[in-house]
Amino acid sequence: MAVISNSLQIKHGLSLWCPQSASINRTHRRSSIGLGRVLRRSYVAASSAFANENREFVIVGGGNAAGYAARTFVEHGMADGRLCIVSKEAYAPYERPALTKAYLFPLDKKPARLPGFHTCVGSGGERQTADWYKEKGIEMFYEDPVTSIDIEKQTLTTNSGKQLKYGSLIIATGCTASRFPEKIGGNLPGVHYIRDVADANLLVSSLERAWKVVIVGGGYIGMEVAAAAVGWKLDTTIIFPENHLLQRLFTPSLSRRYEELYQENGVKFLKGASIKNLEAGSDGRVTAVKLEDGSNIEADTVIIGIGAKPAVSPFESVGLNTSVGGIQVDGQFRTSIPGIFAVGDVAAFPLKMYDRIARVEHVDHARRSAQHCIKALLSAQTHTYDYLPYFYSRVFEYEGSPRKIWWQFFGDNVGETIEIGDFDPKIATFWIESGKLKGVLVESGSTEDFQLLPKLARSQPFVDKAKLQNASSVEEALDIARASLTS
Repeated sequence: MAVISNSLQIKHGLSLWCPQSASINRTHRRSSIGLGRVLRRSYVAASSAFANENREFVIVGGGNAAGYAARTFVEHGMADGRLCIVSKEAYAPYERPALTKAYLFPLDKKPARLPGFHTCVGSGGERQTADWYKEKGIEMFYEDPVTSIDIEKQTLTTNSGKQLKYGSLIIATGCTASRFPEKIGGNLPGVHYIRDVADANLLVSSLERAWKVVIVGGGYIGMEVAAAAVGWKLDTTIIFPENHLLQRLFTPSLSRRYEELYQENGVKFLKGASIKNLEAGSDGRVTAVKLEDGSNIEADTVIIGIGAKPAVSPFESVGLNTSVGGIQVDGQFRTSIPGIFAVGDVAAFPLKMYDRIARVEHVDHARRSAQHCIKALLSAQTHTYDYLPYFYSRVFEYEGSPRKIWWQFFGDNVGETIEIGDFDPKIATFWIESGKLKGVLVESGSTEDFQLLPKLARSQPFVDKAKLQNASSVEEALDIARASLTS
């Protein structure tokens, strides 16, 4: 589940003025282009009403960003008795990508389950279960989302009515799934969205008794869920309005290769299709997807994967970016409000290497942005976040699959493309603009291949297009690109 910005584009951004703020009990100055005045935020009790509810640091959110932020607090010795996490989740933070991958595998194919994928195991770190947070002295409020904020009083109110006074606030609320309107059947029994473990559990229950599955959306979620449905041996159809799979990233040629692979596994495609509504049977459950052309696609289970929206409520008053969505921050994830930060999916931040503003929905950015923000908050770190866009997907990884798929992409998908390889066993796509290598994707690459990709994308070397086009294999093409790093 990944995307840059909510505009379905990976290529565009806007300039941004981001006032600066710092941590508690420090002097806070506006940026050099701001008003020049000095502001101060203090961690003090405004009244006795909050005497037992003061928290030096509060993280709002229970996803990857929150988990990696917590680990960074622990690494700096600033968690025990100082840090509180407020989450709508029933579980400690976990590696969310698993939900549309291994979590959906059939029960006989070793599906992922908690506590197996709590943060930070996705990056090789310690598994942070609920007990880990207790041991580290981190206070956790589960299933109690924040409903409002009083910026002046530095106070949060939760759904249960709890009021928390914060010194520094880190917003890590992530995204919510984009939904079909109720009036066209978006809330019918048998219609599923995937953002958390509860969603995935409901979907697994449906897959256990499903026969005909329809997946709406041809992006990451659509491709990953369809691959899992194949493992259940279900009649599976993907419907999407675009011309080809993962149109925001894949070239038409690359998409065709993937579509052929899915079709070989029995998946059917309806491309360029518009949905009118979802229809229900006498028992109220979904029975079909009705298209604008009047045709019906029979279904007893429908999964909607049409994107996500940044979960900015109730933090709109902190300052939003109306172009890419999310909360506006600077290169250290400071909002315009002193003492308030935003990280992960919800942050609209300066993408330094491409000189534009972006909002990135991806686990890698969630991890890195959280770590960068907390280090800046707790230490003398002052350098700007310098993120290299990275996306990947893994499908058909269950036991018995004839072919497991894992691709990685680094950089920017701008300019013309050169595709090398025949997809069996591997394929690579290079994006070149003004003679410079801007982005590269490799499917079924080796460890050495994947280690090379970020070096190429960050260096953006000039490459000989003719040599690259004439490469006889992916290995030769990567060798040509590697040589360009030193030329």
